[in-house]
Amino acid sequence: MIDLSLTDENRLVEDAAREFTAAEITPHIREWDAGHHVQRDVFARMGELGFLGAPIPEEYGGPGMDYVSLGILCEELEWADTAFRVVMSVHVGLNSLTLLQWGSEDQKQRYLVPQARGEKLATFGLTEPGVGTDAANLATMARREGDSYVLNGQKVWISLADIADHFLVFATVDRSKGHRGITAFVVERGMAGLSTRTMEGKLGIWAGNTGEVFFDDVRVPVENRVGEEGEGFTIAMSAIDQGRYTVASGAVGLAQACLDASLKYAHERKTFGQEIGRHQLVKQMIARMGAGIEAGRLLCRRVAWLKNRGVRNTRETSLAKWFCTDHAVASALDAIQVHGAYGYSNEYPVERYLRNAKAAVIYEGTSQLHTLIQADYLLGYREDKPLRCPPLAAPGFTRG
Repeated sequence: MIDLSLTDENRLVEDAAREFTAAEITPHIREWDAGHHVQRDVFARMGELGFLGAPIPEEYGGPGMDYVSLGILCEELEWADTAFRVVMSVHVGLNSLTLLQWGSEDQKQRYLVPQARGEKLATFGLTEPGVGTDAANLATMARREGDSYVLNGQKVWISLADIADHFLVFATVDRSKGHRGITAFVVERGMAGLSTRTMEGKLGIWAGNTGEVFFDDVRVPVENRVGEEGEGFTIAMSAIDQGRYTVASGAVGLAQACLDASLKYAHERKTFGQEIGRHQLVKQMIARMGAGIEAGRLLCRRVAWLKNRGVRNTRETSLAKWFCTDHAVASALDAIQVHGAYGYSNEYPVERYLRNAKAAVIYEGTSQLHTLIQADYLLGYREDKPLRCPPLAAPGFTRG
């Protein structure tokens, strides 16, 4: 039987996250967003509180939270601003959990432990200028030379590109093999030939860093290869299952922020002699936001329940990511409508919510891709096969 009730630990995490965002983010986020200021000191404090190692077991430097707590952290951080949930997605979901699942013991000690402690920031490098959804067609090359691989190529739309210490990078050793030629590597900032550059002109997430990563004959030791040669595509897809969960959970938080702002404004603003919340069409928008939040949160909690037990959840995570991110955009549009002309200005936060919400229906699989994934499951064209390295269970749980 699925039990979606929160444990005492989950509620403590929720309280800690709310206290943190109230003290450290919400009083300043309008200024940071407008000034495109990336707050590395806030990321450091997230590390001190254990957020950056949330689901990582204590033996590898984390607090050993379950996946419900990870989802709560993402929801609460994105309620404050998307930039801070993004750190959880790339540092924890895409990078650290992948090292926990696929990394060697040496890699866990060298990279995962300092990441879980918040001493080092990490990111994930898959997307390229000519490769997004078609992840099996990477142009970045890895050439084996003795005890090293030499990497050449470029990654784009990489969160934390200019501030990350560790990069989990995917390159192909043989393009003729398609996805079977892709291999994963841990690359460190400071390796000769590695450079990064901030991308300007983004629609949203202005308080977060996004950039490009360049590899010019970057020599990476063989011991930095994650998994076997040619196993990178499988590793990347399993990583994305983790990342999509954090994105879905964060989208619930963004939709909740839209609803909270709209409720406040609906009580404050009066037209025709009464609060606008009394008007039926405003009620419809409020109800639509609330219903989607409840449904999205339940989808995420079901994914967390599966993850806690080490059960593969590609289908369920895809559905949660698709539904929750689409609903976040719809909620932001409704929130602006509730606010009327004021919603179109930065005097109220809802315009920022819309700018931030739009990214999540594109990255980690577009909404259109997820419709195809879900249809293929329903039609019987797709089924999940066992991985060489099975999905992770949360600390304290046994595999189902």
